[in-house]
Amino acid sequence: MTATARPGRLLAIASGKGGVGKTVLAIGLAQGLAQAGERVLLVDADLGLANVDVQLGLDPRHDLSDVLSGRLTAAEAALRHEAGFAILPGRSGSGALAGLDAAAVARLEAALRDAAAGFDTVLLDLGAGLDLAVRRLAAAADLLLVLATEEPTSLTDAYAVLKLHRRDRPGAAARVVINQATDRAGGERTWRTLDQACARFLGAGVPLAGVIRRDPRVPEAIRRQSPLLTRHPGCPAAQDIAALVRGLMA
Repeated sequence: MTATARPGRLLAIASGKGGVGKTVLAIGLAQGLAQAGERVLLVDADLGLANVDVQLGLDPRHDLSDVLSGRLTAAEAALRHEAGFAILPGRSGSGALAGLDAAAVARLEAALRDAAAGFDTVLLDLGAGLDLAVRRLAAAADLLLVLATEEPTSLTDAYAVLKLHRRDRPGAAARVVINQATDRAGGERTWRTLDQACARFLGAGVPLAGVIRRDPRVPEAIRRQSPLLTRHPGCPAAQDIAALVRGLMA
């Protein structure tokens, strides 16, 4: 991909509910894609509760608000992480970016498309829920990854995300990632439940992108404010993220 001059893809990660590990996955994918040779921009697009910078122990000078105001481009506001990817932070602990109107969301979408000219992948860590900004950015993505766990409420919320995504952008590409799975077989059973519901009520199933096993090293890496693939590259969850990266690049 790096040998071509075409703009990079926009890859979004969404979930119906919080607490399913979306930001950990976003950081892991950003690092995994960078290790595979891609130029990656990770955008903390959780407009109400941004926390990529917190999970990585960063103190950024600029954030997404500088881009929305027009003071900086996305590339100018981004900072480089030693793990090999660029980060455009949100604004931690602030609701200032929540509740954006349609015009502001359109400006953000345009800024991200402009940024894609300098990267192979622009990876959006979307906020939980189904508000306007989340739906617009999900619909703008070239591929939407919907993250769910084995909990029934997570599956219900993931189904809602997929339902609205198909309404907002019919025919758009979406896949499911099952996180915090007991084992791969259990994760696949969880995905089949969601796939069957989509096939029955939405007219088509949804492909499985990958299963990430529950791993005690994940919360430990969060406490240490270190990327999982740096701190524990051989742990089960890191192996599963690496497999997911290979699937996304295939």
